[in-house]
Amino acid sequence: MAHLLNGENLHLSFPTRTVLEGVTVGIDGGDRIGIVGRNGDGKSTLMKILAGRLDPDEGRVTARSGTRIGMLDQSDALDPELTVGAAVVGGREEHEWAGDPKVRDVIGGLVADLDWDARVGELSGGQRRRTALAALLTRDWDVLFLDEPTNHLDVEGIAWLAGHLNQRWPASQGGLLVVTHDRWFLDEVSTSTWEVHDRIVEPFEGGYAAYVLQRVERDRQAAVAEAKRQNLMKKELAWLRRGAPARTSKPKFRIDAANELIADVPPPRDTVALSRMAVSRLGKRVVDLEDASVTYDGAERGYSPDDESVASTEPREVLHDITWRIGPGERTGILGRNGAGKSTLLHLVTGELEPTSGRVVRGKTVKVAVLTQHLRELDEVSGERVSEVIGRKRTSYVADGKELTPGQLLERLGFTNAQLATPVRELSGGQKRRLQLLLILLDEPNVLVLDEPTNDLDTDMLAAMEDLLDTWPGTLLVVSHDRYLLERITDQQYAVIDGGFRHLPGGVDEYLRLAAREGKDASSSNPLTADSTAPATAGDDTALSGAQARAAQKEVGSIERRLEKLSGQIEAKHEQLAAHDQSDFEGLQRLSTELRALESETADLEERWLELSEQL
Repeated sequence: MAHLLNGENLHLSFPTRTVLEGVTVGIDGGDRIGIVGRNGDGKSTLMKILAGRLDPDEGRVTARSGTRIGMLDQSDALDPELTVGAAVVGGREEHEWAGDPKVRDVIGGLVADLDWDARVGELSGGQRRRTALAALLTRDWDVLFLDEPTNHLDVEGIAWLAGHLNQRWPASQGGLLVVTHDRWFLDEVSTSTWEVHDRIVEPFEGGYAAYVLQRVERDRQAAVAEAKRQNLMKKELAWLRRGAPARTSKPKFRIDAANELIADVPPPRDTVALSRMAVSRLGKRVVDLEDASVTYDGAERGYSPDDESVASTEPREVLHDITWRIGPGERTGILGRNGAGKSTLLHLVTGELEPTSGRVVRGKTVKVAVLTQHLRELDEVSGERVSEVIGRKRTSYVADGKELTPGQLLERLGFTNAQLATPVRELSGGQKRRLQLLLILLDEPNVLVLDEPTNDLDTDMLAAMEDLLDTWPGTLLVVSHDRYLLERITDQQYAVIDGGFRHLPGGVDEYLRLAAREGKDASSSNPLTADSTAPATAGDDTALSGAQARAAQKEVGSIERRLEKLSGQIEAKHEQLAAHDQSDFEGLQRLSTELRALESETADLEERWLELSEQL
């Protein structure tokens, strides 16, 4: 295992504080390192020093002779006059890069939908970011530094990037350092974790899940006084063990130790109690979408509903025949590609948009609040102190059955007493995000919509926000590309695909399978797809028309609702059998016959569901 890079006794200070003090780290061939820590603690600074983009005040960085180092910076800027093709493959001849499977994979995974001849300056921010990442990955590097590489990538793009990085080098070659708030991505690509805190770098074995376990152990063994922080991490560890078993299957995750630590930790959410509270606050009707469709008239609007979409003068049907009955206490994650219509769907729910056809019915007691991607809600109070802003809201809030003051809530979300006197405009992006969430919760909505809520938040603050939402007794709708967040705070997932809306019993994994089957639509100007013609498959002659597809989609929804009911009936029948008098043979036979009938119906419906899913 070759040594690639070393940082010795690194020290760096800014005028107001010291960021790193006496830090010594090294990178060997085969290292895949995730870097975590609070915003402002020096994660990106450390990466820039190691990559040679920033000189330390003291100490030095040395690299093995001939080591090639590549870095994706948060502020990377491509020449706006370059075309997408020139930016991605540089001056290489077409036969050279087109014959390289690695280059083709990167182009297909990141920029297949972009016009190969478009100027970089004409792209959206997200498209430029993907182009910069593709330009980096099409070249050969011994060490890669990636600072927030998942920004502007959807769930499919993030999954692709994780797979690419895992296969990029042989096991004992290459070095990777990643700074990201995407905890699923950290678990997928990292074999070790560095936590940057209090001017030092502390190493941990394994990815994010293993890091959480070791951090809880560290805090316990050191008798750390930060009881609130420790309990929060124990709660997250409990979810990692109980809610996401796939993450804990790695040998480095010590399951016995984890089980011992969380033996007395309750599940993250008391779903039954929260649902009961939600019904009392909302009634039985929340929002019903009935055969709702939305068509944008390009001539009138001149824009598309989701980011990274190109303005068009042609009418476009974004959503068609959506039927969705949102229940009290429902916690739903919504997936879909950029431009698929997720934001449009949320606008129907919130009342910001009326359907072109169909209807939306809202309960009389519904009070909707939206945590948007932007922070415009704070513009009008930018000159006021945090304490003044929250002072105009409610004086108390109930969480975990305890009454908390707004100040205590702010503390729970990572604010210090000193920051209460800080003007809103001087807060960091993450602090503004947390204040935005708090102000919304203090208004006591009963339907909360989160549109990409993870922006500007580090992993600790994401855990704190999730902990607070665990006790929130209302209907929660979440649109996010952060897979970890979706799986953590929602109980079911749906997808917007080709204007339709479908349930995902298999969660994010099922969505990725569906998206892979559908395939990415490449621009006709893309050189990898422009002249290619795919042969017809055996199933092409049975492709569904638009009307048939919508009918099949409705039947799938009906089947899924029936399967959910059958699951409950089967469980109840098992309980009846267990509790029944075992000497009553006739009664036992009757119950067994009823159980077999339910299981037979379930099998038939599952077979029909699979058949329809294949057609769709």
